[in-house]
Amino acid sequence: MAGNRQAIQSRIRSVKSTKKITKAMQMIANAKLAKSRKKMESNRFYAGELQKLVTEILSSDEPFASRFLREHTSGRAYTIFFCSDLGLCGGYNANVVKFAQQNLDKEDPILIIGTHAYNQLVREGFNVVNDGPISVDALDEPALTKAVSTAVDLYLDDEVGKVQICYTRFVNTMTFEPTLDVLIPYDDAHIADDAAGKRLTEIIFDPSIDEVLDNLIVQMIQNVAYAHALETKTAEQGARRLAMETATDNAEELEEKLVLQFNQARQAAITQELTEIVGTANAL
Repeated sequence: MAGNRQAIQSRIRSVKSTKKITKAMQMIANAKLAKSRKKMESNRFYAGELQKLVTEILSSDEPFASRFLREHTSGRAYTIFFCSDLGLCGGYNANVVKFAQQNLDKEDPILIIGTHAYNQLVREGFNVVNDGPISVDALDEPALTKAVSTAVDLYLDDEVGKVQICYTRFVNTMTFEPTLDVLIPYDDAHIADDAAGKRLTEIIFDPSIDEVLDNLIVQMIQNVAYAHALETKTAEQGARRLAMETATDNAEELEEKLVLQFNQARQAAITQELTEIVGTANAL
């Protein structure tokens, strides 16, 4: 009986230690989530205004012939794939990898940003173009801009017919959805119905509407990619906070059960000792 109580006590200490770790990680993830979310939301206005301007130009009656709107013969899609560098974030990485397996062609080029899923996708035969893992936490805006520019050049050279981003969309602090967003070609699917037919009478294009539109589309593509990177990091921290919160709650529940078992075992031992004392006294 004493050995059983000692084993329960050992488990209680272990659970308490684990709970301290998960609680600390929850607090860290919560702080990082607030920081990432603030940065993500502050970038949304600029990205939204860029998309709005490009949409208004494309939906206007102005004649244009942008190189981003012409048809391409290549049927390949270039995908920029975002995952995390670390685990302990629930089903975050598993969900985005499963989404890639279901929606991406293994023969098409894919650039993986994030180290966690790199080896798995390489083993599964995906056409990974980066030579080694790229850390998403160490990724800055210039490096991402360079990666996007490489994909855009492949598109303009007709080596690929589509450039897209596979990322995790931050819906709210409890919901995160793997999503595929096509950056180019920028077609009618991107044009809002309420913007159709607008005339840009107050805008003067210099040197020409095509050059302005091309430059705007490049800026928009780069900024949308950066916005998706920020959203991915925010979703990762949200998923980690949720996972650590669940782990902490489970540890507290397990601790309560173990304390109850320990008290029951101690009470049983006391009852047994009293029974033995009374039995001995009666025998005398």
